Amino acid sequence: MSATGDRWGIPETRFGVDNWLCGAIATLLLWGLIMVASASVAQATKLTGDPFYFFYRQLLFMAVGGAGGFALYCVPMRQWQRSSNWLLLFAVALLALVLIPGIGVKVNGARRWIDVGLFRLQASEPVRLALIIWISAYITRRQVQLQSSLKGLAMPIIAILFPCFLLLCEPDFGATAILLGVVFLMLFLGGARVHYYAMIVGVAGAGLALIAVAAPYRLQRMLNFMNPWADVENAGWQLAQSLIAVGRGEWTGVGLGNSVQKLLYLPEMHTDFIFAILAEEFGLLGIAILLSLFGIVVWRGFAIARAAELDGRRFSAYLCYGLSGWIGLQALINMAVNMGLLPTKGLTLPMISSGGSSLMTVCALIGLILRVDYENRAAAGGVVSTENGARERPLRTDGARAQGVRS
Repeated sequence: MSATGDRWGIPETRFGVDNWLCGAIATLLLWGLIMVASASVAQATKLTGDPFYFFYRQLLFMAVGGAGGFALYCVPMRQWQRSSNWLLLFAVALLALVLIPGIGVKVNGARRWIDVGLFRLQASEPVRLALIIWISAYITRRQVQLQSSLKGLAMPIIAILFPCFLLLCEPDFGATAILLGVVFLMLFLGGARVHYYAMIVGVAGAGLALIAVAAPYRLQRMLNFMNPWADVENAGWQLAQSLIAVGRGEWTGVGLGNSVQKLLYLPEMHTDFIFAILAEEFGLLGIAILLSLFGIVVWRGFAIARAAELDGRRFSAYLCYGLSGWIGLQALINMAVNMGLLPTKGLTLPMISSGGSSLMTVCALIGLILRVDYENRAAAGGVVSTENGARERPLRTDGARAQGVRS
């Protein structure tokens, strides 16, 4: 890395990128654009008169998100590690802000958004990113305590309880579940003792189960999930229409643009339930391809994280584990909800669903994962083989100024 590159964090192209990861991401983003255009035609025409209104918005969000993701890609990992405590404070402040009437925007009974003009920012998206960065820094600082004591495992859980409480006040149970799932994954990979880990996961799981049935609307969702046909004209309508869409797809789908359920039968057809439209138009074959693409993203993300861990750059490793796990877990939950395997959560399908906050946050995640990969390659002098694993001994970059690679 040149002196300029080391100072400003501007990546050098000679180190290359992970072709599998970038190919899968590009395919998902392009497919997402196509699906938003297809799924939203009827809704966009009804609301605005322009059948491609949501497609144009998604294209704009992708451009803004891509620019933002590249900006994050240019920031060295050590800067994120140093800023982790400030990011935790930012997360709490943003969640508190969204709950203030007049600032937070209420939609369908939930106050989750802040109106920033061009779009509504869903606070839980950047908040989860900030909290995952903080957890990565905690594991790096306190890994000995994490691996040896209950206190070391309990402290990060206690630290995120208040942000989780604020998320539940919106209410946003889905974002809370995703956040806790990713945090527990990171703590497990950080080496938490199994018996302590199992105890805390059990307590957290029981708590989430109680919260899930405590609110009447969430209890109703549980009942609808178990049998949507019992009240198909009212509470069970959305899930029933989603199941019809998935069933109509059969093996190869009805063809792009030929979905019937998107014609205002299925609510949220271009956001939370876009997977059902994708399944209807592309069938089981399309579902298999989609799962494979997300599998590649998670696989390569974990491979990049493992390489950073072997290089001794633990913050980069755990951050990459967390971000990759977030993408994979949210994708699986969204697909499970659309197929009636889980109750409705209000979660988008990463890189596919329409939505500015979701897409721009995913672009930020991608930028950070690619930054870890870039630092892996830079530390190894650019000699990294994804085929046979051959590599040179890398230089340490976490916790100290990167040495760089001599030209």
